[in-house]
Amino acid sequence: MTNKWRPATQLVHGGTLRSQFGEMSEAIYMTQGFVYETSEAAEARFKGETEGFIYARYGSPTNDMFEKRMCMLEGAEDARATASGMAAVSAAILCQLKAGDHIVAARALFGSCRWVVETLAPKYGIECTLVDGRSLENWEKAITPKTKVFFLESPTNPTLEVVDIAGVAKLANQIGAKVVVDNVFATPLFQKPLELGAHIVVYSATKHIDGQGRCLGGIVLSDKAWIDENLSDYFRHTGPAMSPFNAWTLLKGVETLPLRVKQQAANAAKIADFLADQKQVAKVIYPGRADHPQADIIARQMKGGSTLVCFELKGGKEAAFKLQNALDVVTISNNLGDTRSLITHPATTTHKNLSEEARAELGISAGTVRLSAGIEDTDDLLEDFAQALAKVGA
Repeated sequence: MTNKWRPATQLVHGGTLRSQFGEMSEAIYMTQGFVYETSEAAEARFKGETEGFIYARYGSPTNDMFEKRMCMLEGAEDARATASGMAAVSAAILCQLKAGDHIVAARALFGSCRWVVETLAPKYGIECTLVDGRSLENWEKAITPKTKVFFLESPTNPTLEVVDIAGVAKLANQIGAKVVVDNVFATPLFQKPLELGAHIVVYSATKHIDGQGRCLGGIVLSDKAWIDENLSDYFRHTGPAMSPFNAWTLLKGVETLPLRVKQQAANAAKIADFLADQKQVAKVIYPGRADHPQADIIARQMKGGSTLVCFELKGGKEAAFKLQNALDVVTISNNLGDTRSLITHPATTTHKNLSEEARAELGISAGTVRLSAGIEDTDDLLEDFAQALAKVGA
């Protein structure tokens, strides 16, 4: 029946393993190794002739439950849980490339993601071309005979641009390249990159999947053949494995993911509409609004808006800081996808390492602010922004 379950049911029951004790909540298997009844059994396990766990760096029962549950939600055949979102991104990209290969990446990426493709990969002889991902023509023009990977996030951090995933996947398939999608901002509930033709999906599970500010985590999802050929050995030998305790925490987090994301997105939509009418606000970008520049693509590939809102204040950095400092309910933090509403100033935090020119290319100005809506009462959030904007002044 598991294949017929809907997401809310999958995220409570999917992949559950129970020991001989019949525990209700998933068990935390805090062990680094596993015992074999005989030497022959150990040999068979290492040969892959029998199923079972070998070493926690390769996998454990708790991690296995989390991976299976996420596979059900994402519609993926296999997955590997990692210690952080950036461990997932690095693994997904580097495990399949060698010196001389070429990456085409959307320039609108989280700062650390840009560092991986723009700074780290070239150190190992892997070239990278950054493009304005909003145009399929830009992706096509950047292709070389050595292009092996397309990398993007959609919606983007922090300006909520949208990339046509199906269009990029079509280009990739024509040359035998793989599309890696960072799907954090959409969540697996609002967007299914694999269904749109992408080959690999990555998440920072720290965000919505935990969604309660408790632990770090990441995950890479794809078909079993790709993971067996590319990720398994990389994962085994470089050691980005998730802690079983974090896997257990994330298992508890995903149980409430649909409830949390529904309220977060509803709050984000109401706040976006409110901000759009305020005189201190120059512009608002939200995937659920009809005035989003790529509303047609959003309608095709997303089932909902987002829990994030990007907006620009007319008064630049001074106005942005005044607003953030005046908020009472909303907390200043660079995290996102939390039950708490969080706000940050990208130019001085998440994207501060980019040059001013690079930030301008991405549409990040001194007045740009990113809001991650939480699950608080909507009216409390609206009142909080109203009082804070009053302190910003005209």
